[in-house]
Amino acid sequence: MSQNLVLIGFMGVGKGTIARTLVRKSDMFGLDSDDLIESIENKKIKTIFEEDGEEYFRAMERKTARWLSQNVTNTVISTGGGFFKVDELNKIGKVIYLMSSFDGIITRLKAQPNAQEKFNQRPLLKDINKARILFDERAPMYEKKADIIINVENKNINKIINTILEEIK
Repeated sequence: MSQNLVLIGFMGVGKGTIARTLVRKSDMFGLDSDDLIESIENKKIKTIFEEDGEEYFRAMERKTARWLSQNVTNTVISTGGGFFKVDELNKIGKVIYLMSSFDGIITRLKAQPNAQEKFNQRPLLKDINKARILFDERAPMYEKKADIIINVENKNINKIINTILEEIK
């Protein structure tokens, strides 16, 4: 398996958790697009949004996507919730949409031991009503960009990983 896997989906759906587990159960490497941006900028995403604005952050996502498409192979790439909009997405690798309902995502986040921190890390989740509207706008776009759609709602991590591994064979 030398092709990259690009995990997309709404913020909080579990892209990072699923990516880390997938890396442990395969011979692939793992990268997170938000972690790359934080490293380049030497700032947290939340701070980038506050100090530089969302447009600047989206430009950093596009720059990161170009780099990934040209330099990375055999890697599971966890992406930020809006990363799917980059032009180079399908050039990076096989795109896997981790699908869940909005309520399923919120329930998942609230069940985390560090739930408040999870919400604080996500600037676009500050206003839950705006977040729901954003989710409703993005859901059909995620589906259009995806090569594979995996329903992750109410499924344990091992079932999700096994489904992904089956799909990419």
